[in-house]
Amino acid sequence: MTSPYEPGAAPQPACPGQAVPPPPEAAVPPPGCPAHGMPPQTPVHPDAYAPVKLYGPEFAADPQRVYAQLRQYGAVAPVEIAPEVTAMLVTDYRAALELLNDDATWSKDSRAWMETVPADSPVMPMLHWRPNVFYSDGPAHVRYRDVIVDSFKLVEPHELRARVHHAADTLIQRFGAVGEADLIADYARLIPLLMFNTLFGLPDSYSERLIAAIAGMMEGNSPEEANAANEAYTQYIMELVGAKKAQRGPDLTSWMMDHPNDLGDEELIHNIILVMGAGNEPLANLIGNSLARMLSDDRYYNTVSGGALTVHDAINEVLWNDPPMANYSAHFPVRDVFFHGTWLRAGQLVMVSYAAANSQFDTTGVHGPGSGSGSHLAWAAGPHACPVKRHALLIAITAIERLTAWLSDIELTVHPSELTWRNGAFHRALAALPTRFTPITPDQAGATPWHNSERGPSSSTPPEQTSTARTPASAH
Repeated sequence: MTSPYEPGAAPQPACPGQAVPPPPEAAVPPPGCPAHGMPPQTPVHPDAYAPVKLYGPEFAADPQRVYAQLRQYGAVAPVEIAPEVTAMLVTDYRAALELLNDDATWSKDSRAWMETVPADSPVMPMLHWRPNVFYSDGPAHVRYRDVIVDSFKLVEPHELRARVHHAADTLIQRFGAVGEADLIADYARLIPLLMFNTLFGLPDSYSERLIAAIAGMMEGNSPEEANAANEAYTQYIMELVGAKKAQRGPDLTSWMMDHPNDLGDEELIHNIILVMGAGNEPLANLIGNSLARMLSDDRYYNTVSGGALTVHDAINEVLWNDPPMANYSAHFPVRDVFFHGTWLRAGQLVMVSYAAANSQFDTTGVHGPGSGSGSHLAWAAGPHACPVKRHALLIAITAIERLTAWLSDIELTVHPSELTWRNGAFHRALAALPTRFTPITPDQAGATPWHNSERGPSSSTPPEQTSTARTPASAH
């Protein structure tokens, strides 16, 4: 029998759900791969058929190295997203677009798949079926999506921007006088919580519960922690819905309740769970990753309040290079399908790597429009693309502009190479972003967050400087 690796032999189809193993010469990165031209890397795994881990410190530290190795399988590769939980990961840009736009071949319903994996898996909170817009198909999906889109349309952009200003000023007041801050723990992770907590109609006192629950679900360090976080998150949402049933308000929860599509209690709760989760952790990562890029790159000036490139530029680069949700878009084939060279079983978990697809054609490390691969996939694509990306962008841009307007000389206290990333198969998230700056206090001359007025900084207008020019924070 002819070996599939002999010259001229045609590739043999793998067993359903298994990638075709690469020939020996595929060990050399192909032209166009981000690893092309780099020194040889230690193989990610010794077995051509073994799934590659998308979790652990090695993956968190250098995911692009893993994506380069996965491309040796072709458009789809076997991965392990948690102990005893495997999936097929789409790393090819065009294959990802095809999957995301083909709702005839691919379903979002995870119920059959759930029966094949441990019920206590730490990734289950992220993949557990719920009657919401993410895990529904066809008319049900359209019905849920309309409720979300129509409700967010009632949030006026100027009001949203004012809410971001208030949240940003509240947080900056906590650390402004200290002269140093971890912009992840003290700012990026808290801004979305303050925003969505109030947008959905609860006071700020509920925010700490929300951040602990969402972080536990995303990181999934153990089955016990992940399940506890899922329960805490569900309890938070149930209390929110109960409060709005008792008294409506000008908030997203009330608008979703009163939408003519008339969601039942279970549908309402689970769609709020989805929107709240999707609006917090990924948005926090977007803000944090963008601040890290600005503070690490001289193109943004030696401080972040000026320079040739803007906050929007930083966010766009992050969406290309370090998308806050790196691997997700869980789909399940409705039938056995031969997809871009790989047989996939009906009901098998197939995910899209936005990060790998975005970087497929990049060899510079600075990916962006005009690279030859079209638009980035950080917001996904097709019928399940993010329905409120305009709101997310407005929050992220305004939060960063507000911070850099008040703290114009902020800088990193460590070298960019020393920044560490959190564990997890789904997200791309910094563990910390330590910074320093010239302290600001309520009694200093000039505009401060404590003396905010119409003359204070806005998303487009820097504060009027009445004090003497500051020296860089590193000079103190």
